[in-house]
Parts: sequence; structure tokens; C-alpha cells
Amino acid sequence: MTPSFDLAIVGSGFAGSLLALIARRLGCSVLLLERGRHPRFAIGESASPLAGVLIEQLADRYDLPRIRPLASYGTWQRACPEVACGLKRGFTYFKHDAGQRYAMRSDRANQLLVAASPCEELSDTHWFRADVDHFLVKEACSAGVEFLDQTKLSDLEWNANGAPILCGVRDGRTVRATARFVVDATGPRGFLARALGLDAPGFDAYPPTQALYSHFTDVVRCDRIADFDVDGPPPFPPDDAALHHVFDEGWMWVLRFGNGVTSAGIAVTDALASELRLSEGAGAWERFLVRYPSIASQFADAKAIREFTWMPRVAYRASAAAGPRWALLPSAAAFVDPLFSTGIPMTLLGIERLASLLERDGGSPDRRSLDDYSRTTLEEAAHTARFVAGCYAGFPAFDSFTAYSMFYFAAASFSEMMRRLGKVPPGFLGAADAQFADDLTRLSPAGEHPADLTRAATAIDRINIAGLCDSSKRNWYDIDLEDPIREAAKLDATPDTVRGMLSQLLAASTASSP
Repeated sequence: MTPSFDLAIVGSGFAGSLLALIARRLGCSVLLLERGRHPRFAIGESASPLAGVLIEQLADRYDLPRIRPLASYGTWQRACPEVACGLKRGFTYFKHDAGQRYAMRSDRANQLLVAASPCEELSDTHWFRADVDHFLVKEACSAGVEFLDQTKLSDLEWNANGAPILCGVRDGRTVRATARFVVDATGPRGFLARALGLDAPGFDAYPPTQALYSHFTDVVRCDRIADFDVDGPPPFPPDDAALHHVFDEGWMWVLRFGNGVTSAGIAVTDALASELRLSEGAGAWERFLVRYPSIASQFADAKAIREFTWMPRVAYRASAAAGPRWALLPSAAAFVDPLFSTGIPMTLLGIERLASLLERDGGSPDRRSLDDYSRTTLEEAAHTARFVAGCYAGFPAFDSFTAYSMFYFAAASFSEMMRRLGKVPPGFLGAADAQFADDLTRLSPAGEHPADLTRAATAIDRINIAGLCDSSKRNWYDIDLEDPIREAAKLDATPDTVRGMLSQLLAASTASSP
């Protein structure tokens, strides 16, 4: 007899396991399927302020007290010290020129630091996914989710009532399970996309890029390398952040975890990938380091602790994100680039939306709701891709990139504050704000009228609550909690309301600090 479930989820990364937990809280019977075995390597490791708020709100709405501490660095360290994470105070960018050592310009025009939190306690985090995913799948199992790992799915069938039947093999034995609804949480080009034969149209006018990455030990901090000396105390230690080394043809990420491991990788245009022979892995990595001597100094003693992974095509978009009896989480429906840490918050938004449908429709979302979910998911992905494509076009002229990046930081800070005030922001990265989306496209460095700081300031003024686009700051943006209070009207709130919310947030963090 084929077992039957209300919900089947394919993929037990953080997203699949978290959605499984929520579904159990809603009273659904849940089957969670995993091809591999935990703990296992995964990327998608850098969270954001929006991600933190979403975790808090999901945990509060669905009674998940053990998940809520993952929303910020301080609570995570106290509640789950065995789950490795890293401190992320903000976003750091250093612009490099091939064959030259990095040296900060007096006007700081070849770097950008944007703080995302006022202190370590409220800081964002880098997720060591082997630990995080394992923790969440164990939580799901404790909640009554039926979990099958090392299961290779081969086919998707449909019974007489139109319900999906998942078919595969585990330990040499056939696996078959029926569900009222199935969700793919496996990532790009995943099981449902293949089984349903979904087209992959990609993104319009997006540069073809490739990636190469691994995990390392003994990566030196930039603040210990003379090349990266700064002219005074920065808004936060540059390494306690999502650190980006930017160059004309792409960029490199460096994300530190508290267990001594560092995630690092490069995302580059096809032209540079061909020159480096990126498919060769370790050899390509060494050729890249030779090209950028200051980055080479940072990795002079580094040791890769796993094989390099080559991604021959980074960006991906499926033709649909949902249909009758099935849905793809955003991470499975589309992937753009990790440049601004958009993956985790976009996926959490997808979890929030699907959870609301499961809650409202008793575990069986209707076609119209699924069509709306699919459209929103793919529109937000395409909107994000347009932004990232503009960033790639801006890399050679770094002042254009820094000006254009203000669209992201304005939308991110605005969305976080709107949610903390109990309001609904206009889509991810302002995708549902027609004027903002039009300005983001019109002022792209990939177009004819790339943004400078003045044009960017005008375009984001309606949602700029964080003191962005201030040339006197010379590309260093700290957190000033007076900014959102002064700009309370942009949040459709009063200064006293914003001040009260921030006071409660800071008081809670102080009370919970050791």
C-alpha cells in the first residue's frame, strides 16, 4: 500500500525542513525526502536583516521557539552554540585591479562599507549550512515529520484523483508515496523541474557567469594585511561582514564562521572563466590568486578542506514556480547570484507565502493562489536579476556600482523597518513598487543612463530611511538609529512610534545579553 501524506517536501536543506516544521504545526502529515545524508555541505550561507525579521515572524506565528534564536547573532550564540555561524555586521566591498596590490584611495572611492546592525547582539549571521540544515532537520523529525534520507527520486506520477505520487529508490528498495501537495526545496534544476519538464528560459539581458568555490581554513583577516589599512575606525570590522573583493569581470565572497572555517568563492563572467579555465578547480583558483596579489596574501596560508565546486552556469530561472498540487520554493524556481545575500531572504519569503496558503486552504492551495505565488516568485527573481546585471556592468566603474548599490540598501532597510512596524513592504527589493522598479531599471549601469550618487539619491528618496547616498560619508555607512526616526513619515508612522519600536528592540537585546 502506498503511504499518503498531506504534504511531501523534496529536499531537507534549511528551507525544506523549516517548511516541514511549519506544516506540522498546522496539523499536516509531512514526508521530507533527502537525496544525501546530513550533515552535508551546502552554500547559500549569508543572511540579512530581512531574513532575521522573517525568522522571528515565522517562529512567532507558528510557535517555533527553538527556531527564533537563529534570527540574530547574540541569541544564536546563547541558544545554539553547537550550530556554527559567523558574525555579519554588514557588507564590505574592496575594488581590485588585475596585477596590482590593493591600496585604499584617500576618498575611499575603491571601497564600500554598509552596516546592517548597530551591535553584535543584533547582528546578522553567516550560516554554516552543514550544521544549520542538520539542526533543522532534527527539529522537523522531533515534530513528527517522516524523514527519508539517501532517497533518489526518479519519477512523478499522478493517481486517479490527480494527487502526485513520488517514486524512487532507497537502500535498493522502491519508494512510493502519495501527497495532496508537493513542494520542491532542492534548489535550481531540481527534481520537480526535471520531472515536470519545465523550461528554463533564464533572465533577459543577464550576463552569463560561472562560479568556483570551497571551504577553507587559515584565511587571514584583511585587517591584518597592510594593503587594507584604513584611515580611521570603520563602521565595523571589515572582515566581520559579507566581504566582497570586486574586480572588473566579477567578484569574490569571503564569509567567516565561528568554527575556523571560511567560505570563499568567485563568480565571474564567461570570458574570465575561460581565461582561468575555471573547470579545472584548484588550478583555476591559483591562477585567480596570481591575478590579484592582495587577495593572494589573504589566502597565502589557506587550505581548502573540501574539493572545489565548479558551477558552469550560475543564474537559473524555471518557466513556472507552481501548478496544480505542486510548488517550487524560490530557491528551486530561480537563482540569480549571491552578490547581495538575496537567496536566504527570498526563500524565507517563499516559505512565508506557502505557509499562509497551507494555513488558509487546509493544506491544499487552490489554483488561483498558486498562480499568484508563481507569478510573484518569478517576477521578484527577474527584478533581482536586473539589479545584479546592473551591478556586474558597474564593476569596472566602481563609483557607478556603489551608487547603484544604494537601491538594494535602501529597499532592504525600508523592508526591515516596515516589517518591524507590522506593515507589508512592497515586495522583495521593492519589486511591487512600480516607480522604484522603473528607476532601478532606468538607472542601471547596464543601460544608457547609469546612476551616479545624485541620481540614485533622488530615485531612492521615498524609501531612504538609512542616511544613504551621503557623499560626506565617503562610502562608509554606519547605523544611526536617529535616521529612521527622522524619516518616520516614509514608513507611514510617527517618530514616537519608530522610536518606541527601536527602544523595545534595543532593550530586548540588552536584557538578553550576558
